[in-house]
Amino acid sequence: MLGVEVTFTSSIDTFIGHQGPKASYGAISLGNELFFQSQGILLEQGVESQEITVRPWEETKGFFAVSDQSALPFDIFAASFYLLSRYEEYLPHVKDALGRYPSKESLAYKNQFLQTPIVDVWALKLKAVFITTFPDMAFEKKESENHLFIQAEEPYRYKAKGFSRTLFSYSVDLFGGRFRELFNRTRVISGMRRDHYDCFKYLITASKNTNYKLSFFFLLGEAREYLNGVTTYKNKFRQVIKYVADYTEVGLIISAKAQKDVAMLKNEKQQLEDIILQDVRLAYNADQVVDLPHGYRELVEMEIGQDFTMCYANKPGFRAGTCTPFLFYDLDFEIKTPLIIAPVAGISSSFDNYEQEKIKNIILHLKHEVKQVDGHFILGLSNTCFGNAKDGKFWRSILTETL
Repeated sequence: MLGVEVTFTSSIDTFIGHQGPKASYGAISLGNELFFQSQGILLEQGVESQEITVRPWEETKGFFAVSDQSALPFDIFAASFYLLSRYEEYLPHVKDALGRYPSKESLAYKNQFLQTPIVDVWALKLKAVFITTFPDMAFEKKESENHLFIQAEEPYRYKAKGFSRTLFSYSVDLFGGRFRELFNRTRVISGMRRDHYDCFKYLITASKNTNYKLSFFFLLGEAREYLNGVTTYKNKFRQVIKYVADYTEVGLIISAKAQKDVAMLKNEKQQLEDIILQDVRLAYNADQVVDLPHGYRELVEMEIGQDFTMCYANKPGFRAGTCTPFLFYDLDFEIKTPLIIAPVAGISSSFDNYEQEKIKNIILHLKHEVKQVDGHFILGLSNTCFGNAKDGKFWRSILTETL
């Protein structure tokens, strides 16, 4: 986060002989050097329940308190590792109906810092200590970034559904008295009007006049709800993916079944690669399921470069305590992997229980928090957000005015 190269040594002679900036990390200080006291978790093997007390710390909060001998009152290295590794998600807990770790069980939610990229805040406190001790120390200049990704699990509301799914939908509308749906479906299928969820050209055009990066994710497997799915071999479906891939990066939405079946995951990835004629490097799990560590291990095996599932489906905020992309660390195997985790500040479903004005304020707050630490503001929206006049107008204003 600070852009400083670090070397480590356990040799006291090497440490004493070093002429540049240096600091020690351990149980006790070696002398008069810059000293950060260790809480101990980084020296452990495996995962054990930790006793954690979150306390106020100037304008922020901290945990894993240490003695006054330390340059900082909290072991931010241990605390950052706890949050970034998602240590608490390896501990016994009750998952929700879809197999997800509940946001209300997280340390960040319970202690009201979920909407703060607290690890990045701690990094700036560390930077201040180093600058005070070593005034000539150089730090890399970070640039804040905005990144919007679109989850196109259902790219069309009426088109590309296939004969049986379309016929079944007509039956449901007819017997359910949903005559407006019948009328709209017929107009779209007959080509009299654009499909409600087909906003891809608009989104690509709009992004050219703004300062955010844009990516799209498509589902090649089965949708959880039968009527929400599309027939993936339809030319209409394949053409929209090709069109989007010509302008921006395309990623894979891993279906619920593929998350439990490596062979199916390989097949979905291959299908998308056959369409876009390039390697798939981005992934996102349907239903926002983060199955640690197994799900990420499979992405590493599939040579996926970056995952965008690190968020809560029902709460906006920073699930891993950061707004800086980081490498997945496998706690069971005690290894750093090449998989980059993109910390997502919010997705469309995480705002479902808020009024539009509140949604806008939350997004502005999260964006401000990210800007303060020069991090990455990553927001995920569904193309269905733009599917009706009222919601579509609101989300278009978020794109053009807020982002």
